[in-house]
Amino acid sequence: MKRKELTTRRKFIYKTGLVGAGVSMGAASFDAFSYSRIRGANDKIRMGFIGVGNRGSQLLKLFMDQPDVEAAALCDIYEPYLLRDRSKVDRRYLDVMPGQIPVMGEKFPKPPVLYRDYRKLLENKGIDAVCIATPDHWHALQVIDAIDAGKDIYVEKPLTATIVEGRKMVEAQARTGRVVAVGLNRRGNVVFQKLAKEIPAGKIGKVSVGRAARISNMAPDGIGKLKPENPPEGFNWDMWLGPRAFRPYQYNIAPYMFRWWSDYSSQMGNWGVHYMDAIRWLMGETAPSVITAHGGKYVIDHDADIPDTMQVTFEFASKKIITFSIYEATSGNFFPYGELELRGTKGNVYADERGYRIVPATKGQFQTWDKLIEEEEFKNPSPILDDGSSADSTSGLIRNFLDCIRTRQQPFCTLEEGHRSTSFAHLANIALSTGERLCWDPVKEMFTNSEAANRLLHYQYRNPWKL
Repeated sequence: MKRKELTTRRKFIYKTGLVGAGVSMGAASFDAFSYSRIRGANDKIRMGFIGVGNRGSQLLKLFMDQPDVEAAALCDIYEPYLLRDRSKVDRRYLDVMPGQIPVMGEKFPKPPVLYRDYRKLLENKGIDAVCIATPDHWHALQVIDAIDAGKDIYVEKPLTATIVEGRKMVEAQARTGRVVAVGLNRRGNVVFQKLAKEIPAGKIGKVSVGRAARISNMAPDGIGKLKPENPPEGFNWDMWLGPRAFRPYQYNIAPYMFRWWSDYSSQMGNWGVHYMDAIRWLMGETAPSVITAHGGKYVIDHDADIPDTMQVTFEFASKKIITFSIYEATSGNFFPYGELELRGTKGNVYADERGYRIVPATKGQFQTWDKLIEEEEFKNPSPILDDGSSADSTSGLIRNFLDCIRTRQQPFCTLEEGHRSTSFAHLANIALSTGERLCWDPVKEMFTNSEAANRLLHYQYRNPWKL
């Protein structure tokens, strides 16, 4: 297609998508649930994508790879992302974070309808389901609104910005029966699915400790130091902020570096939730009873307000411990293999998406046994992608979600499971903020020994947004 023709086509898509509600022909009289009942086995599931930046674009591609999906609508607050035109992206983004700016340029069999406001997309009764890949502080509002609009939902991790949001989302799903899948991708991975059956059955004996870490040496400059300024052309900063308090735009907040600002995310949420989900799944745990955390901005002098060095310990009523460390001012491997470790009486397992290794225990004081289990190695038969992840992980979650839309069964990672795993990040951040040894009631989802900590379970939304 020639450049002039491409530009004309984009203008047409842009104008037709943003002016009206964008309901497809013949779809206006049916809601998404009607579609889920009447859709045949060979019919397309019409997906809307809310947030098509870095992660959203990755998910868009994976959904489009599925033969029964039509990418029917896109929504974003940054115009180049919405128009899928990398040439229009602000030059500063491309210079500083080229790897986090999506390539775009997808070939859509049918032009998707485009929206700047996700609420307009949800009004489109021709959309069966939505994929939500916006910043963390938006997930609760968008998921609940999508549930109320009758859509099935695939939502990225971390699920929430607060623990209260997660419970509200679960309650909204319970009253409607929508299918909601959370993008904790190790749930779709054959390595972790295998271990989730074998570890509780005693493969490495009684497990008492799980460990993981996020290591990335960002010294000395981190995300840098910048002053507030106007957002780039086509960036709706007020809508990006949404329920969070207003503050002037900075280039080291959005679109990607929000992960180092506590109002919008954290590295405990960004990375820690992945590992906490996998470890608690393998160890058969739901929620901790005691949380302690240590750390702070010890090394890097930058605008971020989250720790570059952090260690958190979760204790369980079952007498187990999970620890997680964040080292963003050092480098090097934490384990001899893999990304997490489970320590059992018979041996240790080291695992990631590519496979696992089991190292037999050696006898300690006063013991006469030699070896209780044999060494073992398992390799994931699925291809390994450039980022080190396995091809069956997120794709497995997406395929499972699409199947659940048709069968109305529960997905691999339910909203309740996603909420429980994301809660680990919030509990860790609250423990670090208060500096207290916090006792947690997992049923009431409240701290039993700190009102200061309970005040951090949620925040006051900015008008007009309401949970």
